[in-house]
Amino acid sequence: MTSPINYFIHSSSILDEHCNIGAGTKIWHFCHIMSHCEIGKNCILGQNVMVASSVKLGSNVKVQNNVSIYEGVICEDDVFLGPSMVFTNVINPRSFVNRKNEFKKTVVGKGSTIGANATIICGNNIGKYAMIGAGSVVTKSIPNYALVVGNPAKQIGWVSEYGNSLSFDNQNIAFCPYTKEKYQLLNNQVKKISG
Repeated sequence: MTSPINYFIHSSSILDEHCNIGAGTKIWHFCHIMSHCEIGKNCILGQNVMVASSVKLGSNVKVQNNVSIYEGVICEDDVFLGPSMVFTNVINPRSFVNRKNEFKKTVVGKGSTIGANATIICGNNIGKYAMIGAGSVVTKSIPNYALVVGNPAKQIGWVSEYGNSLSFDNQNIAFCPYTKEKYQLLNNQVKKISG
């Protein structure tokens, strides 16, 4: 645990030993933060959040109510996890088979959003600034800036870092309607080229 304490944790929450919690982070009601996890600066964990051992959350991560973040998950900076979204960490769980040595890693890229009630099947990475629609079930890795929805999740477009839809012209160039930043689509991958 960091010392001195420069974060907030509600009295109803449990913080196990050997956690590293960044300055300015707020952990609200009925949370359980397990040992050896890392939570960056200025994060907000809503009510009834569980962060398992060895999980890593970057800075400015927002975790809404009723989310469990299991071992094997890494969230980079500026990630948003919507209410009651679900991570998994084993492909073929059985209550009578111990598969703790089979946990699969899932990386949620910088600035991405996972909507309410979405499910992320373990071993599938979420690209930077991707947006996963509410209720989606992600069964494969998602590219940077992709917009996906449905069960199973299918890509229906691209979004800017600001979260706005991108419409590419015949030169494969798009501008964020809000920030006017410029993006290029090349070989089914999007990158920001100005801003």
